[in-house]
Amino acid sequence: MQLASLVYLNSSEAMLVTDGSGLIITVNPAFTKVTGYTAEEVVGRSFNGLSPEQHDQAFFKTVLRVTNTQGHWAGEIGGRRKNGEDCIHWVTVNCIYNETGGVHRRVALITDITERKKSEQLIWRQANFDPLTNLPNRNMFLDRLDREIKKAFRRGQKVALMFLDLDRFKDVNDSLGHFMGDVLLREAARRLGESVRDSDSIARLGGDEFTIILGELEQTEKVDRIAEGILQRLAQPFMLGSEVAYISASIGIAVYPEDGMDSEALLKNADQAMYVAKNQGRDRFQYFTVQMQQQSRQRLRLANDLHAALSKRQLTVFYQPIVEFGGGTLAKAEALLRWRHPDLGMVSPAEFIPIAEDTGSIVDIGDWVFAVAARQVKHWRQRFHPCFQVSVNKSPVQFRKQAIEGNGWLALLRELELPGDSVVVEITEGALLEASSASREQLLVFRDAGIQVALDDFGTGYSSLAYLKKFDIDYIKIDQSFVRNMVAESSDMALCEAIVVMAHKLGIKVVAEGIETAEQYQLLKRIGCDYGQGYLISKPVPAEQFELLFATGIALPVVVG
Repeated sequence: MQLASLVYLNSSEAMLVTDGSGLIITVNPAFTKVTGYTAEEVVGRSFNGLSPEQHDQAFFKTVLRVTNTQGHWAGEIGGRRKNGEDCIHWVTVNCIYNETGGVHRRVALITDITERKKSEQLIWRQANFDPLTNLPNRNMFLDRLDREIKKAFRRGQKVALMFLDLDRFKDVNDSLGHFMGDVLLREAARRLGESVRDSDSIARLGGDEFTIILGELEQTEKVDRIAEGILQRLAQPFMLGSEVAYISASIGIAVYPEDGMDSEALLKNADQAMYVAKNQGRDRFQYFTVQMQQQSRQRLRLANDLHAALSKRQLTVFYQPIVEFGGGTLAKAEALLRWRHPDLGMVSPAEFIPIAEDTGSIVDIGDWVFAVAARQVKHWRQRFHPCFQVSVNKSPVQFRKQAIEGNGWLALLRELELPGDSVVVEITEGALLEASSASREQLLVFRDAGIQVALDDFGTGYSSLAYLKKFDIDYIKIDQSFVRNMVAESSDMALCEAIVVMAHKLGIKVVAEGIETAEQYQLLKRIGCDYGQGYLISKPVPAEQFELLFATGIALPVVVG
């Protein structure tokens, strides 16, 4: 008994003893240390009364019933220390019986697990919630989506999954900094929460991507209204410190069970639909369709086949003539990539070039095109025209790669002993506007090396006119969408004429693309356009066929008046 008393008094484990009815008889010193209550404050009180705020009487009746029938009970009991702090205890209760078999005493061992529970809660929250927006993350989202699908299966209902990507969010990060970008993301999350039902679940997958689970649907009419409401809320201005930012969103929607029977299929299909919405102009929502799935498979096949296309000699370079309006002479050519697929035949550049850019294979392919075009222009300069130029298109992906590895194009020109002005690098208007500092440095390197730069698809983007002088642009290429509908006294003609006048004022020459009729040719020449290309002059042709044009010349319409 003395030994037991020593253990009881000196144990670090809190202990209390009650009589058979549950009234506290004694507590050890560790109990006071753990709870803050002294023996005088708790002796005579009911064990049930220690945690009235966290547990009701039904809970303690259950504990009492289990200890009476099984002789022991163990579990978590929430409590409150004397200083008012909430705590969590792991409590083990054992019974001591009298000679008649009745409960004589109950002994409770109490372990404070508050900090451990806090750590577990923190780890669980970090594993399941996004720390920036406090929304569920991908892990929690997939768990909730699985549960909604199972519920919908049992009830014969539908589940709609929205995959949302913020448009132009990168511009906010680049211009205002990542701190303001985080402010915008938190506000966007708040607006999403206000746009959906209480039963719906929002998650942030990462970056500027969000998902929304709309469950318990009989039909999908509500989905349209919710999607439209989200677009309207996100289109409202965001106050970021002293700045105002405007963004929009692209939303893809997939519906269970029509578009997928599991979470993986729904997420993949909603993602595909989102990209379609983005490509269609952004600030809209798009439902998944079977056609998207077919296009995705085709895109995957092309991406796989494109990796081997260069080594298997399936790629070739065609050249489209560019004539000078003044003398009607063949002055330049644009190098254009063509892919002859062994099964699909000629694949449209509009189809495979974006894939090459997305996968990064455009870098090696672009370097190969430049090497072929450079050697070809050297041959043509030596044989036909000493000042002939070839234009080569360059994507932003290539700029980023060369900024890291150095400019191999200039080294090749030196190796071939070609002057810089034998090549014109064509970039798009959008690429110029979005150009990184590394890309801009590359353009300045080209300028210093004598390589001329042409701005392609002019008039279709949002480039700053100041960039035309800053980067010393040599040529503006009027996009074929303006030339295609060009007739006398039309708005397209007025736009083309305005572009020509502006460019000439800045010392820039103008190339018109997509010339298909004699009237277009005559009107462009009349307004002072410098160069032209299009099917009226010639389609893109292989190098051997192009050489015939040097010998035979090009039949051009006669300009009257």
